This record gives sequence, structure tokens and C-alpha cells, in this order.
Amino acid sequence: MWLLDKMLRPLIRQGRLVITDHDGTVYDYGDPSAVPVRIRFTDRGAALHVAKDPRVGAGEAYMHGRLVVEPPHEIRDMVLLVMGNGSRPGATVQAPSMLKRGVDAVAWRFDQFNSRVRASRNVEHHYELSRQFYELFLDEDRQYTMAYFRDPANSLERAQIDKKALIAAKLRLGPGMRVLDIGCGWGGLALYLNRHFGCEVLGVSLAPDQVKFAQERAEAAGVTDKVKFQLIDYRDVTGPFDRIVSVGMIEHVGARYFREYFGRTFDLLADDGIMLTHTIGRTGRPGTTDKWTRKYIFPGGYIMALSELQTALEDTGWRPGDIEILRYHYAYTLEQWYRRTTQHEAEITALYDVKMFRMWQFYLAGAEQAFRTGSMVNFHIQSVKRQDVLPMTREYILAEASRLSALDEAPEWHLERKAAE
Repeated sequence: MWLLDKMLRPLIRQGRLVITDHDGTVYDYGDPSAVPVRIRFTDRGAALHVAKDPRVGAGEAYMHGRLVVEPPHEIRDMVLLVMGNGSRPGATVQAPSMLKRGVDAVAWRFDQFNSRVRASRNVEHHYELSRQFYELFLDEDRQYTMAYFRDPANSLERAQIDKKALIAAKLRLGPGMRVLDIGCGWGGLALYLNRHFGCEVLGVSLAPDQVKFAQERAEAAGVTDKVKFQLIDYRDVTGPFDRIVSVGMIEHVGARYFREYFGRTFDLLADDGIMLTHTIGRTGRPGTTDKWTRKYIFPGGYIMALSELQTALEDTGWRPGDIEILRYHYAYTLEQWYRRTTQHEAEITALYDVKMFRMWQFYLAGAEQAFRTGSMVNFHIQSVKRQDVLPMTREYILAEASRLSALDEAPEWHLERKAAE
């Protein structure tokens, strides 16, 4: 415990953390007047496992029951407390050794080799979990990307509708347009665009079950002549398209392949077309993907800096139409996903096991912290080939997004879920 104590003593300044080691020894950190978040280690080596590699070690210790958060608090409280202190200005965080940084950098670079086979395998690692699992915590439309909270008090369902409205507004759609949806998920956005604009949409993905489910949704809606889904790499798609949209997909391309991605989409888009890229981004300089995320959540994934995207766009002929930085929206989204995940502990444990449930909790809590007090945001990058395809000001975006948002009522998630059960 001495190593972890050495790390936490100068780190925890806001809030209070109380740790009970396996032998009953109590360690108290932070503000003595604050309500403590209490955790307990259940075996001799747990504290050292955390200290050697805190982000990975803490997650693994929690997954395997070696780190227990005492009620009434839960793992989210611990993650927000510890990582929030690590993100505050002037925080003292013990830096990893030069050797460890070097090894991690090499591992990350290897992880970024996303060949076609490997890209498909990486996507299946995360997205081929069962439909029932995702249905337990996503909104009714199964949007597994940032929701757009026009009001932080809005429901997740309302915010996801508003997200789709915002994306559609930036695409400036019209009847008969041909739209490519790269990384189409469970098909919700493609069906939304067709429903409101009558456009033809091709959704492509490397996740077999997502494509199958999206096709089933199109069949149920009676729009298979207009909305199609294919299990295909975006690099193998043939165009042209009037509009291209990519929501939460480019994070899986890999840092080495941004130019290839934007070069291929440039070739696929009509000269008077518009493309919108919706992605997680970092507010600082380019970096690497942390070991926990690479190992357990998104192998091959990378969160890029705006400079990396802008350079790739410039190198492939694109012109910027509009760039918006969306702050905090994903934090609110992840908080609601975490709450719903926790409500369904029994079902998730039955589908998989308790380790999977705890891993998912830790993932969502850590991601929320990164968007709440860390360096993560979302980017909306609208790119064009010709600048004259867009209006002089961006007032059209708010006007159209508001019009579209008013067309759909948000379903009551708890009522519909209860009725379904």
C-alpha cells in the first residue's frame, strides 16, 4: 500500500477518499470535512496492482472484486473523485517511467495498424455484443454516440432526437438525394433521414449483427427500396453520393489512416455535396490511446486532435464548411448510460458475468470523467468541395435543427421498457 499511498497523498485535494487495506489499515486522503468515498482492498496484492498502472490496475481490481466501493457510493463516485483530482490545475501526478512510456508508445503504434481484416475484428470486439445488452442502456433508437443536450435536464431520448436533427440540419438534405452513412450502427440515423427527407440512404458497417438488425428495421418500416444496409468496408463502396455522414466511426479508423479515409470520401462525394464527420476529439495536442481502452474496450481506436483531422482534410482536397466543438454533451450521455447500466446489473450479469458488468461500469464512468473534467469533446466537421454550396451564415443550422426537433416526441424510456417487460 505504500506505493499507492505515495501517489494519492499529494493528488487528492478536492473531496475525500478513504481506503481500507486488506489488513484493516485505514488511509484517509483529501478534505477531512467532506463526505468520504470509501473503498476496500480484499487481498494483499490489490493495492500494488493498482499502483503499478493506475488506470488499468484500478479497472481490473474492480472487475475481479479486489477493489470494492462501499455503499452508498459506487465505482462512478470513485472514478470521478480520483480522476477529477488528477485533471485539476496543479495536480501532482506521478509520471510513468521513460521505459514504461516507450513500451506503451510502441504498443499503441502496433495497435494502430488497422488492416481490413484487423479493422473488422476490432469492430466485432465491441459492437458484436448481444442486442439485448445494448437495449438495456441505450435510447429507443439505439444511438450509441453522443446525444445533444439542448437542456441538460432533457431525457436521453430527447437528446438523441435532437442530435439527429442537428446532423440532418448540417447536411442540408432534400428529396431524392443519395446519402452514404459510414458506420451506420443499428440504422437509426439512416431511417431518420429517409423518414424526414425522402432521401435514399446506404448504411455500411463491419459489424454483422448491427447490419442485420438495421436491415430488419428497414423491412419493418417498409423502406427497403430507399434505405439499404451492407456489411462492407467503406473503402469498397462505389459512388457518387450527394451527402456523406459519419457518426462515431472515424475513431476506429486509426491515426495512420486519416488521409486514406478523407481521400476515399472525397472521391465518393459529388462536387456539390456535403460531408459531416461527427467524432470524439481531444482538446490538446495529438496523443495515444490509453492501455485500458486498447485492451478492453476499443482495440485499434484513437481519439484525434483537431489538428490531425484538419491536416488530413487539407491534404486530400477538402474545404472546411463549419467546425463546431460540442462540450459536455457526451458527459451527460455517458452519465445516463451508466445509470441505466447499473439499473440492469442482474440482466447484464446473466447475459455475461459480473466481470463484464463491472468492466462496463468502469468504462462508462472513466469516459464520463474525460468529457466532464478532462480533455475530451466532440467535433462536428462539415466539409465541402465547393464553398458556394453553403449559405453565408450558419443561422440555417439552428433554424432547421429546431424545426426537425419539433417533429418528433421523445418516448418515455422507462414506461416503454416496463411495458415491454
